[in-house]
Amino acid sequence: MSNSSSITQFLLLAFTDTRDLQLLHFWLFLGIYLAALLGNGLIITTIACDQHLHTPMYFFLLNLSILDLCCISTTVPKSMANSLWDTRSISYIGCAAQLFSFAFLAIAEYCLLTVMSYDRYVAICKPLHYGTLLGSRACVHMAAAAWAGGFLNALLHTANTFSLPLCKGNALDQFFCEIPQILKLSCSDFYLRELWLMVVSAFLAFMCFVFIVVSYVQILRAVLRIPSEQGRHKAFSTCLPHLAVVSLYVSTAMFAHLKPPSISSPSLDLVVSVLYSVVPPAVNPLIYSMRNQELKDALRKLIS
Repeated sequence: MSNSSSITQFLLLAFTDTRDLQLLHFWLFLGIYLAALLGNGLIITTIACDQHLHTPMYFFLLNLSILDLCCISTTVPKSMANSLWDTRSISYIGCAAQLFSFAFLAIAEYCLLTVMSYDRYVAICKPLHYGTLLGSRACVHMAAAAWAGGFLNALLHTANTFSLPLCKGNALDQFFCEIPQILKLSCSDFYLRELWLMVVSAFLAFMCFVFIVVSYVQILRAVLRIPSEQGRHKAFSTCLPHLAVVSLYVSTAMFAHLKPPSISSPSLDLVVSVLYSVVPPAVNPLIYSMRNQELKDALRKLIS
């Protein structure tokens, strides 16, 4: 039996024990990581440099790219290093820092996606009030609230999780430090307080999800009333990428944290965690740039 005071490191889940496959995992994650760095870096640079993109929608997209860039940097480099050096270890402090950073950035991103749905709702359903409801000060306050909400939630979850006595070893069935995996190591009954905190967080996340769904129902009704086909196309081109990002992120994250234990397995947990922690930061720039003509034009101008 061990407890949390005697644990100095955790053992992360190795993708494979075969050396060639470990190197394949390293190169695969390296390619995804570089794609995320390049894509999000281009979006950040383009929006920052082009005055025409200094609008609420692109301000929130800038924040999303920063969050994506930081989020993938908290998990993927450590996993790559472990595969390259054929090790599984992460220090106790390193695990706590990784858990806090990932939870902070992931929750802040979800809050920001909720804010972005409100931005699209106002732009399409209340265009005459757009400048009033989404002025520069309001945008800064909403973005700051998203970051602050992520920080406070992550602080509560991290402090609560790492205050639990851990009696079931130090091996995690995940390639990064994740709350559900650490709860599996805790002594019986002690983990219930963290579960209650997760239930409260899940309820708040569900309320955000309802807000996003209601916003897009109103947007869809408004778009279908637009008389010109060009107007409908422009409205869909700004909304569909956001809806795609929200759908991928929310569905995989909720499945990872709320699925019943009866269908849980290391391989399934691994696949789902990759889908919500690694894939979105890499594909978000592609999703937004493919459907957004203004962003593509600004990007061409920046490159040329």
